Amino acid sequence: MLTCSIASISNFCEVGVEMTKINENIEGIAGAIRAAYVTAPIPPIRTQLAFQEVDTAYEIQESNTAYWLAIGRRIVGCKIGLTSPAVQKQLGVDRPDFGILFADMQVPEGETIQLVRVLQPRIEAEVAFELGSDIDVSNPTVADIIRATAFVMPALEIVGSRIKKWDISIVDTIADNASSGLFVVGRDKRRLEGLDLREVVMRMTRHGDVVSEGKGAACLDNPLNAVAWLAGELGRRGRPLRAGDIVLSGALGPMVQVNPGDEFEATITGLGTVSARFGER
Repeated sequence: MLTCSIASISNFCEVGVEMTKINENIEGIAGAIRAAYVTAPIPPIRTQLAFQEVDTAYEIQESNTAYWLAIGRRIVGCKIGLTSPAVQKQLGVDRPDFGILFADMQVPEGETIQLVRVLQPRIEAEVAFELGSDIDVSNPTVADIIRATAFVMPALEIVGSRIKKWDISIVDTIADNASSGLFVVGRDKRRLEGLDLREVVMRMTRHGDVVSEGKGAACLDNPLNAVAWLAGELGRRGRPLRAGDIVLSGALGPMVQVNPGDEFEATITGLGTVSARFGER
């Protein structure tokens, strides 16, 4: 026979009300982030969260992903953020994160990028992976990533933040789709055979002047480690990496602010070059 006290019913109701409030808060924050894309940066969202939990931030990100899919955007892969100690130091965070790449975020190399497309834009150079097969194993290893990779390419990610003055914590950037904006992938594709991604050297210039440098080891000691981390995280969240996905594996050096009229070129040894040109404001 099931018995239930008034107190237990009251507690259950209180929990239910609290969960409703949490869900409404998540949806409200997600909506505020979406609105910021076309209005202006908003204050840090961490001030609106009772618990500064990474999983809650990913729930906000997932809410917006579901919204964007419903209105017709298409997922083409994922980006990994905060893999470089230099970038972690810049932003005051201490762990990697990930965000979703949509088809309309990719800019063909050579096309002028209008600054209105990204709030508070910054740019970073990294290694992009194109997968040739699914990664749906539990606890994926670097060997699994190597087997699944079809090609690697040099890439430039134009990151942006919907949070005022880039005043972000780990939960702010995760909720904001890992501060994603746009990306450019180099035309040349390379097989992994014969490449030591840990030892590749990156040099990025603005109008010919060097503005950022780094090595593959700056990305979680090896970009392959970063992709293995991502594959594990996505697998646990029910969104495994699939054949054809593009993965931006994380910055090899410090981010650089983007100004009107800037032209950037990044060279990564063994992979080639990639460039991005920005319009005047």
